[in-house]
Amino acid sequence: MSKSETVIVIGAGIAGLCTALMLAPSGRAITLLERDGPIESQDPDQLFRDWRRTGVGHVRQSHAFLARLRTIMKAEHPKLLDQLKALGVRELTFDNMLTPPQQARYTALPQDEELTFITSRRTTLEFAMRRYVETLGNVTLRSGFLVKRLVTSKAADGVIDVSGVTGEQDGAEVTLTADIVVDTTGKSGFTFDQLVEEGASVREEKEDAGILYFTKHYRLKPGQPEPDRNEHPPASGDLGYLKYGVFPGDNGNFSITIALPEVELELRKSILNPEIFHQITLNLPGLHPWTNETRSEPTSKVFGMGDLVSRWRDMVIDGKPATRGYFALGDTLIRTNPLYGRGCSFAAVGAQQLRRTLDETADPTQRAILLHQRLAAELRPFYLTQRRQDRSAIKRARETLTPGFKPKFKARLMQSFVDDGIRIAVRSDVRLLREAMRGFHMLEHPDKWLGKPNNLATVLYYWARGKKLNAAAYPPSAGPERQEMMQALKLDYKADLITAPEEETRLAA
Repeated sequence: MSKSETVIVIGAGIAGLCTALMLAPSGRAITLLERDGPIESQDPDQLFRDWRRTGVGHVRQSHAFLARLRTIMKAEHPKLLDQLKALGVRELTFDNMLTPPQQARYTALPQDEELTFITSRRTTLEFAMRRYVETLGNVTLRSGFLVKRLVTSKAADGVIDVSGVTGEQDGAEVTLTADIVVDTTGKSGFTFDQLVEEGASVREEKEDAGILYFTKHYRLKPGQPEPDRNEHPPASGDLGYLKYGVFPGDNGNFSITIALPEVELELRKSILNPEIFHQITLNLPGLHPWTNETRSEPTSKVFGMGDLVSRWRDMVIDGKPATRGYFALGDTLIRTNPLYGRGCSFAAVGAQQLRRTLDETADPTQRAILLHQRLAAELRPFYLTQRRQDRSAIKRARETLTPGFKPKFKARLMQSFVDDGIRIAVRSDVRLLREAMRGFHMLEHPDKWLGKPNNLATVLYYWARGKKLNAAAYPPSAGPERQEMMQALKLDYKADLITAPEEETRLAA
């Protein structure tokens, strides 16, 4: 069955490439359709400067692959991991996450190898994946192919059957048919909208993530190593009015990403100025060691990214699929806040579950139902967790801009449990950090680690000890308060303050 089926994958971004990687071992004939032209350089630096990715607006934002994706790659395509490393792509291992006191007591366990990030410039990651995919005998990549419409028909039961695509390549109209069409066109894809317009019964929930992203790339100067993580404050942090992080990249490059709440209008207006962005990094203790003029030099402008909406789409409602022969994956189906770095892993897991489903049954209706069930089981918990965290961050950002705001006792207690309990416990206890990171890396349910009685007891123990006894586990200050930062940047710190009585009343409620 599998070797005789044909598959069209729309889009050769990370999600499309993951789909090809996961389906290729099944023997199916796979055609990847990519609207942009072929890769014109083998040099990672030139690719970063010149590669035009029309359909990937975030191609120059910071990227990392969580351990779940790396584990899938290692199991399915270990040679790809070798090629990524050969191009300078970095692996950050579990011991990099340890505090100095934890490192002094650390004894490596075999499972720690699983807790490894892959990090690099997105262009280098995608280039390596595409080059590898093109070596697979049953995969064909057609660059410069603009898909315009899906080939559809509506069955008597109201389900839309999809049997191919129509598009344009080299100025000619082309129609391609296939047994399976996988849509990885992402947030801006219009093929999914076509199905909705034709009456596909799809349920969608979406919610604003409440932030915007801004990224600038740097390169270490000749002879300069990366800052020692044990000698400087953490290279990531959350100040309420901004979040920041360093993403080590390939070949001596790294990027800084700063996320701002939507309500921070004055800071948002200014941060696209490269000088303002750079000054922000110099005012953050965890970033100054990376971006000062002795250590590195900037290599890009500031890239902004907005329209960050979390979205979950159900293609099966009450046991009835919206389509047959069509599967949406990646951001086309599920979109999450990039802050959590789960988009690429969601795509890989989705593709892996698609292959499992296609191999299990040939019935188109059952395929749609099974994949829907598996994606809900595998990905829904992580989606709900990040949405809950987004809501909390939005609330905190508005409170930061509300003069005189004082949280109620329950809110203060819960924040203390997080700040003085959970965070201190994982910064103190290696075993607990190991457990927590398994949830973060999507190797287990995100809430499983804290639900274990022994783990919860450990957290409560550190929380009960109090700040004095836990003093050594607290990280250095992540940075200045908002007013101090705005004044250092010569910006109006009062511009966005929320003073309307009705807003204060709503926040208090």
